[in-house]
Amino acid sequence: MINGVHHVAMATQDIDRIVAFYSQHLGFEVISEGQWADRPIIDDIIDVRESAARTAMLRAGNVYVEVFQYLNPEPGAGDPERPVYNPGYTHFCLDVTDIDAEYERLGAAGMTFHGPPPTREQLGGKIRALYGRDPDGNVIELQEIFDPEHPFNLDRLGESTGAPQQ
Repeated sequence: MINGVHHVAMATQDIDRIVAFYSQHLGFEVISEGQWADRPIIDDIIDVRESAARTAMLRAGNVYVEVFQYLNPEPGAGDPERPVYNPGYTHFCLDVTDIDAEYERLGAAGMTFHGPPPTREQLGGKIRALYGRDPDGNVIELQEIFDPEHPFNLDRLGESTGAPQQ
């Protein structure tokens, strides 16, 4: 049985910068930090020979974010403007209580946004959402849900969806 999503993971070229941004500006708590080198079992799990990395696990609300800075092999340059329509993970979403305030606060902290928050009316009145990018260019969606009965409402987590259990 699947219990739910535990964490989202990302690689960065500067773990200290990303951990500071997620902690100071997005409210994530650092749960653990570590590193590895010369660990054949980890090499087997991730399918990377002679890997070495620094790691951090962050937590906020109901989600963990795991961050890796690979020391070996040395990573290539990322694409901070990677289009969201390319295959692969496109973003993760943070539920907020005041999207306008978060847009202003996070913009002042250096997060870039694809545009300002749309009005409630533009998205049907029940939800507002927008995309922005962290200092590495990873896309983060901010959403504010106004309808307590909306199926995406975090308060509804744990309710049965009627889907068959395995």
